[in-house]
Amino acid sequence: MVTWPEPFSVKGQYVALVPLSHDHHDDLVEATADGQLHRLWYTSIPDSAGMAEEIERRLALETMLPFTILDVATGRAVGMTTYMNVSQEHRRLEIGSTWYRKAVQRSPMNTECKLLLLRHAFEQLGCVCVEFRAHVLNQQSRRAIERLGAKLDGVLRSDRIMANGTVRDTAAYSIIASEWPMVKANLIGRLEQAS
Repeated sequence: MVTWPEPFSVKGQYVALVPLSHDHHDDLVEATADGQLHRLWYTSIPDSAGMAEEIERRLALETMLPFTILDVATGRAVGMTTYMNVSQEHRRLEIGSTWYRKAVQRSPMNTECKLLLLRHAFEQLGCVCVEFRAHVLNQQSRRAIERLGAKLDGVLRSDRIMANGTVRDTAAYSIIASEWPMVKANLIGRLEQAS
């Protein structure tokens, strides 16, 4: 189990992030069915039958701190996200394995979720770098990462083998500590425009 960072909860105007638990299973099953997200070949989102196993997998990984994304208005789970590949020694982590139900995609929820996670990483944990990764062909995720203000570090060619047997090239992005004030101002500004 991850000892750094310690589990935490945080709430914004649109989303609340709480430690992932099996209590969220039914809402997450409903969320993944919205838009049949498990059918996206370039990502790994569980279907309803695999949700319990995915929750268990995320909870068991020693380099992952998983969260459920709750819709503040309804209190229901609308997706998952994680701190992953955490390294206390190097004060860096990745924000990833994020997905949202179709109905809330392109809403202010992702912007606020990333603001909350980045703020905690840079201001509470003292991270020097936060990474993001996406399948090189997942243009929706790549554009969302770029809108955050993350910079493309490069493409990791033949990075992993996907469940369908294809070999994934991974676009790796990062935000470093010196960029955080600008990124934070951008995210706050975008949220203010959405209100």
